[in-house]
Amino acid sequence: MTKNSYSVPDLEASARRIRRRVVHMISRLGIGYLQQGLGAADLFAALYRQELRLDENNPAWPERDRLLLSTAHNTAVFYAAMAERGLIPEEMLESYTADGSALEVNASERMGPLVEATCGSLGQGLSVGVGMALSLRRQRIGARVFVILGDGELQEGQVWEAAMSASALGLGNLCLIIDRNFMQVEGHTDKVMAMEPVSDKFTAFGWKVTTIDGNAMEEIVAALDMARAAADQPVCIIANTVPGKGAPEFEGRLSHMTALSPEQAEAALAALEDA
Repeated sequence: MTKNSYSVPDLEASARRIRRRVVHMISRLGIGYLQQGLGAADLFAALYRQELRLDENNPAWPERDRLLLSTAHNTAVFYAAMAERGLIPEEMLESYTADGSALEVNASERMGPLVEATCGSLGQGLSVGVGMALSLRRQRIGARVFVILGDGELQEGQVWEAAMSASALGLGNLCLIIDRNFMQVEGHTDKVMAMEPVSDKFTAFGWKVTTIDGNAMEEIVAALDMARAAADQPVCIIANTVPGKGAPEFEGRLSHMTALSPEQAEAALAALEDA
């Protein structure tokens, strides 16, 4: 089974559908991780719609590509992308965060193999990804491991231990995507703990690094193509994303947890329909 192949306009349309789902899911609650979901929708569309080798009829397929959401609270976009790929039914999104639902705020393995690991504690996803990538290589399984990491997580020492290990082990089947939205719960990342130059740091740790506009589909697709062609070193894609992308009232606003009124949701959905 190979990855899917879609045009850039097709993937952009997928991203808009994912954004609309995010707005619908958050609007039912009135508050949630809206900014992160809208900002990362293009990345999730490219990954789930095209890049990831998955079997919709067999989520536990041993040869599947693995995706780890280290920012495990950014689940509205995660589940919305699963629905876009046909991995879960659309109506299941209606149960987002409801008591007893598998669609928890923090993604957990209650979802089965669709969630590769529970990463509720920030900063752990890359370590898990390193272990999975090493295991796949030892089993001679040609699958790849993708880790989505929030930029605030780069302040955790565990991330850099994992980065050093991945390079030392030559894990060419590992791709890290940093959602660089400059936002964490305490505010702007630079005001909490400045972390630039991120690219130079990963390069120094032995990674192949590229920095892209994480809301430009052509750049995302090109970066993922580059990552898949990597042979003997891990790849880091630094994706600069705009929080609230696509919803004019929220675009660029640094709000970790965003209140969303019915009127604001209606305006956001109208803007996304017109895009």
